Amino acid sequence: MTTIKDVAQRAGVSVTTVSRVINDSGYVGETARERVTKAMEELNFQPSRLARGLVSGKTSTIGLLIPDVANPFFADVARGIEDAAIAKGYTTILCNSDWKREREVMYLDILRSRWADGVIIAGSRSGEEVIDQATAGLPLVLVDRRGSAKRSSVWMDNERGGRLATSHLINIGCRRIVHISGPEGSPSAYGRKLGFEGVISENRARYEGLRGELIQGDFRYEGGHEIGLSLLRSKDRPDGIFAANDLMAVGILQAARFCGIEVPDELAIVGYDNIALSEYSFPSLTTIAQPGYAMGRSAFQLLLNQLGSGRNHHSEQQEFEPKLILRGSTARKQQAGT
Repeated sequence: MTTIKDVAQRAGVSVTTVSRVINDSGYVGETARERVTKAMEELNFQPSRLARGLVSGKTSTIGLLIPDVANPFFADVARGIEDAAIAKGYTTILCNSDWKREREVMYLDILRSRWADGVIIAGSRSGEEVIDQATAGLPLVLVDRRGSAKRSSVWMDNERGGRLATSHLINIGCRRIVHISGPEGSPSAYGRKLGFEGVISENRARYEGLRGELIQGDFRYEGGHEIGLSLLRSKDRPDGIFAANDLMAVGILQAARFCGIEVPDELAIVGYDNIALSEYSFPSLTTIAQPGYAMGRSAFQLLLNQLGSGRNHHSEQQEFEPKLILRGSTARKQQAGT
């Protein structure tokens, strides 16, 4: 593999001179510049981003850490970030943590040591203290969680989203409602759980027989299907389920079909995220819309703002509002009023 030293030797100049030519920085005489250019062509040398970064201090590369590359919501976030980054001349390095804290720390350490200009972290289970230590001063934006005042973040009011979903189930007549939450430590899952618990607590006196149950989930289709089978085979099965994301909700839909339970008349289901699959499941899935692509584009813009202002940058917060999307999984023939 040809190195910058090989080019310098062929051209008869110093490594510093070659670096100046590569990065178009500092003075280089025309004759020396021509020799360096000719040597690069003869050796078929392509300067790496890292080599450019050694002089400029920038690599035009950002790191993106997501918890599950197979999750359509995070795929939408990643696409939004990547599209916005490409438009500004940045390359995105994608890292998948698989919801494991130790893997998050490992990838952040790699991104820091490999000259990433900044990092975007989506859906992390790690606390901000851990993130601060792992990023060590790198420009950083958090997605799908509300950061502290010192951190820029893009997030949605998940507690309000949880309230919208749970209130809708109550309003259509559900009284035995189960919430299948996301992974432990996920800030977004925690907010949705708080919304569920708040609405159940506030409405117990108003609606006779209303009760809510919480079951730990994992944000995966297989997890939703397995929990759904267990719930729907029980004697005291629920008549309403709020799943903390659409993948689990679709798994529950399939479990209901397997058990011969009619959705929505015997069981109403609400998901969260509004991924494309939710519209094409059968029946189509009522869900809380979360604009992953727009959130991704927003996150890159906040990171770009940091990169442009350096140490003088002030943190920015971008909040998105949840929206209830009504579809077939809660469209009961006879619905109770509020």
